[in-house]
Amino acid sequence: MKKKYLGIGIIGGGFIARFHIRSWVGVRDADILGIFDPDEKRAAEAAALARKLKVGNAKTYKSISDMIADPAIDALWIGAPNYTRVEVMEEIAHAVLKGKGELVGVTCEKPLGRNVKEARRMLELVKKANLLDGYLENQVFAPAVVRGKEIVWARGAAIAGPPFLARAAEEHSGPHMPWFWEGTLQGGGVLNDMMCHSVEEARFMLTPPGAPRNVLKPVSITAYMNCLKWQEPHYAAILAKNSGGKTDYLKRPAEDFARSLVEYKDKSGKKVIVETTTSWCYIGAGLRLTMELLGPEYSLQINTLDSGLKVFFSRNVMGKEGEDLVEKQNAEIGLMPVVANEETEYGYIAENRHMVQSFLAGKRPEENFSDGVNVTELLMAAYMSAEKGITIPFPPPGLDTFVPAVAQGTWNPRGK
Repeated sequence: MKKKYLGIGIIGGGFIARFHIRSWVGVRDADILGIFDPDEKRAAEAAALARKLKVGNAKTYKSISDMIADPAIDALWIGAPNYTRVEVMEEIAHAVLKGKGELVGVTCEKPLGRNVKEARRMLELVKKANLLDGYLENQVFAPAVVRGKEIVWARGAAIAGPPFLARAAEEHSGPHMPWFWEGTLQGGGVLNDMMCHSVEEARFMLTPPGAPRNVLKPVSITAYMNCLKWQEPHYAAILAKNSGGKTDYLKRPAEDFARSLVEYKDKSGKKVIVETTTSWCYIGAGLRLTMELLGPEYSLQINTLDSGLKVFFSRNVMGKEGEDLVEKQNAEIGLMPVVANEETEYGYIAENRHMVQSFLAGKRPEENFSDGVNVTELLMAAYMSAEKGITIPFPPPGLDTFVPAVAQGTWNPRGK
C-alpha cells in the first residue's frame, strides 16, 4: 500500500544537512524525524533546528541501523562526507536486507561516489536492497533553471530550433570543512566538488523537456585544472592552520580551478556542447552560480548574485563575520547582494518536494542514482583529460577503475 506520509531520517548533521532541514518548510507530506551523525553534538544541533522550524519532531540515534529500526522512519537522506558514503550505503542495505527495518527509499547528496567504482557500488547496493533512489542534484530543480528551460524550449526551440550550447559555472572562495580540501578524502578538488553540479545542470538544459537522459550521448571531453591560489605559501598556511596541520597544499594540493568542455550528440547526430567552469578562488560577495543556454535565435542567462535585494553598510559598521547575506559570504561591508531565500533559489525545496512525492507515489525520482553514476563518469573522464592534456573520447578505456592523481595524493602542478 502506498504511503500518504513519510518520516525522514537524515544521515549527517553538518552544513548540507542543515540546508535540507531549512528547506523542509516548503515540503509537504513528510517530516524530519531523525538525525544520525557520529558527532553527537552536531546531531543534537541539527535535530534542534528541525524542531525549532517545526518541520518534524526530530530525535537523534546512536547508529544508522538504529534509525532504520524505528518504524517512524520511512526514507533516508544521505548527507555524510564523501569518503563515508559507500560505507553508509552498505549499512543501510545490510539493515534492510536483514529485516532490521523497512524503508521506501534513500537519497544521496552529490557526488554519488568519489570515482566510478564507488558510484556504481552505491547504485548496486540500492538496487540490492530494493529501494527507490534519488540523487540530490539541487541545481536541476532551481526555479530559475526549471522555468527558464520551459520558456526557452516552448518559445525559442519550438520556432527556431533546439539549443546547441549550455554554459554553467559555480565559483566561491572555498569549502567550509577541512576534509573538503583533501583530495584523498573528498575524491578530488573543485572539479569533483562543484563540476558535478555544472555538468548536470547544463545537460538538463540541453535535453528536450520530458526526454530521457540518453537522448544526449557524450562523445568526448576536454578538461583543464590547476591550483592557482591555495598553493601559494600564504594561503597554504591558512589551510594548514584550519586543519590542525593536516592539509599540506605545498606538497599535496587539490585543484582550485577547473574547466571542461563536453561534446554530446543529439538523436539526430548533431553536436551540442556543454562548457563548465568551477573555482575555489573566486572572491566576490559569495557563492556565484551562472548558467547560459544558447540557441539559433535566443539565449538565457542566470546569475544568482543578480539579486533583487541589496544592502549597503559603511566602513563604520563593523559586525561579526557570517553567511547571513549569501552562502560563502566574503564581506560584511559595502554594497552586498542578498539571496533572500537560498533554499528556494538553489533548488533545495523543489528537489526535496520531488523526492518525497516520488517516494509516496512508489516511483523512482527523475534524478536518481543512475544519473549520479553518469555524472561521476563524466567527472572521471574530465580528470583523465586534464591529467593527459588531451581530448578524451567518451567513454575512455579504464574509466571503471580510474582514480585521479589528486585523489591519490600524488598530484602537484608545481612539483618537479
